[in-house]
Amino acid sequence: MEMQGRPREGVAFLSNTIDDWTTCKWIACHNFWHWALYHIEQGEHAAALDIYDSEIGKRANSGQMLDIVDACSMLFRLELEGVKVGQERWDDVVEIVRPHVDDHLLVFNDSHFLMAFNGGKKKSYSDQLLESLRNFVANSEGAQRKRQQDGLPLLESLAAYAEGRYADAVDLINPHRYDIEKFGGSNAQRDVFDQFLIHAAMKSDKPIHSKLARSLLTQRKAYKPESTLTDRLTARMMAQHGD
Repeated sequence: MEMQGRPREGVAFLSNTIDDWTTCKWIACHNFWHWALYHIEQGEHAAALDIYDSEIGKRANSGQMLDIVDACSMLFRLELEGVKVGQERWDDVVEIVRPHVDDHLLVFNDSHFLMAFNGGKKKSYSDQLLESLRNFVANSEGAQRKRQQDGLPLLESLAAYAEGRYADAVDLINPHRYDIEKFGGSNAQRDVFDQFLIHAAMKSDKPIHSKLARSLLTQRKAYKPESTLTDRLTARMMAQHGD
């Protein structure tokens, strides 16, 4: 329902079936994550943050990677929306993520770890992750090396965005945006990268990037015509860059 732009149906479904899926710890956090996404889609940021505090943030300590990346993603998405989630929430997630800085199992995971480090303003940890990934690519072989090598521009783009280098962020990831589906995660999970690119393009000082943002928003509106999140981004785009 998330990728079909049906947030109200999604909230109704999850609320009506909550007793059925909260008994399964493996999927419960992820369902609460989807629930929070429906609220973000509708601009109900306080409701999304309430779900984060009562469920997602607490469950991120489970040790399950899905729960960890859900926490990283939720805070990052809220901040893209302009919500200041606060240093304490980021600090909690950073401490959970830190032991995984050298894992490099999936580009998807590494990118979410970097979101946490960037959001928590832990540049030394961000630098450590990037350096570890570059060393992994330089010294490994096989398909895993290739996947991580292909994913490196995504992480470098996230780092550039955190440093305020928005044009660099766009130039790093835009040529590789169609490769992101190879990095892991579902369509709903990877949508954070589409949103990230739109935000970077809107903040870039290059005119060509504002045109890219318009194109991406038009594409997004085509496959999610009822998306109020897309409408909000489009309104922001027009306010920043005019007609």
